[in-house]
Amino acid sequence: MSSTLMRYAPLAAISALPLALAGCELAPKESTQLGPRGAGMEQVANLGRASSPGVPPPSAYALTSREGQRARDVYPELKVLGDISIDEFGLLMANITEWVVPKDAPPEHAGCNYCHNPDNMASYEKYTKTVSLNMLKMTQVINVNWQDHVQQTGVSCYTCHRGKAIPEYSWTFRPQGRTDTILNNRHGQNEPLAVVGYSSLPNDPNGWFFVGNNEIRVNSGTIHPDGRNLADIHSAERTYGLMMRVSGALGVNCTFCHNTQNFAEWNHSRLQKQTAWYGIRMVREVNEQWIQPLAPVFPANMGRLGPMGDPLKINCQTCHQGHPKPLGGVSMLADNPALAEIRWTEAPPRPVAVVAAGVVPLQDGVAVGAAMVRGAAAQAAVEKAQALRGAASPGY
Repeated sequence: MSSTLMRYAPLAAISALPLALAGCELAPKESTQLGPRGAGMEQVANLGRASSPGVPPPSAYALTSREGQRARDVYPELKVLGDISIDEFGLLMANITEWVVPKDAPPEHAGCNYCHNPDNMASYEKYTKTVSLNMLKMTQVINVNWQDHVQQTGVSCYTCHRGKAIPEYSWTFRPQGRTDTILNNRHGQNEPLAVVGYSSLPNDPNGWFFVGNNEIRVNSGTIHPDGRNLADIHSAERTYGLMMRVSGALGVNCTFCHNTQNFAEWNHSRLQKQTAWYGIRMVREVNEQWIQPLAPVFPANMGRLGPMGDPLKINCQTCHQGHPKPLGGVSMLADNPALAEIRWTEAPPRPVAVVAAGVVPLQDGVAVGAAMVRGAAAQAAVEKAQALRGAASPGY
């Protein structure tokens, strides 16, 4: 190679690099203005990577009436669904089977046998029946108590399971590295993963934000370490990991919720920011009060427990799976209205507290005692969010 070619070869390689990188994103784009012009609030969708939100399976049959004989008159052992009609109960059981039980399940686990002993349907000898009962209560609590996030669309078993016994997207706690040395210990960083945008920042936002009550913080109000300084560098790093986790789970960019003039400002952010705020608190309640208590129930060798012995838990990806609205916003409650009601009065798994109870007239005219359950931490979070909602601008 001549000296002239050797001299310009590196330059040619560098010049070609942007073309190579751009080639990774060659596809039609769709841009949507989400906020005031000049604020950079645009949602850019790569149509070449767009995926379908999925079409939920149709109901086994249409629910024509909620009247008739009560399910508890036929199955006296029912603890959660005894107050609905026997026809509605049968429909819901058929739908849950379609939503959760794998189609390739062996005969001993197919259909009703997945949760029940066919010779004694009332028996709890199969752990899956205990789990499904608690998940059924959890679904009802989400649809009743967390409408600030799920709205009237609600959720069903299919929202997470999608025809699989174990939801495709879940997480468990990671084993902790050594704390007495930095040698061969990345401390949860410096391992670029897609979940945090291939950054070298903390890559396990699940264990930090989707259980407990750790605040999402980036900026502090002061430069000195006093009581007003609520965020440090580690808080900012973890928050970045969380934001990348949420962004990927919903298939959106930052401006879907935030105003780029000031990411922390609520008054000029989109209302989606409040919806996401509720969603994170909802996920925490689900993980802490409905899933974690099931750890002793799950068998150790069935893929239901992580390396630390905790059950598979949920995050935003579990339901959304790359779309702003799970299943494209399709509701499955019309033929399964019992999933949006609480007709049981016994206390749910600890540490949820009953904060209100009363006789609630339902749409079909039946008055039942309904326990409105919400953990103390979740209740405080909701009260705080109501104040934030009142301060938010409804303009965009």
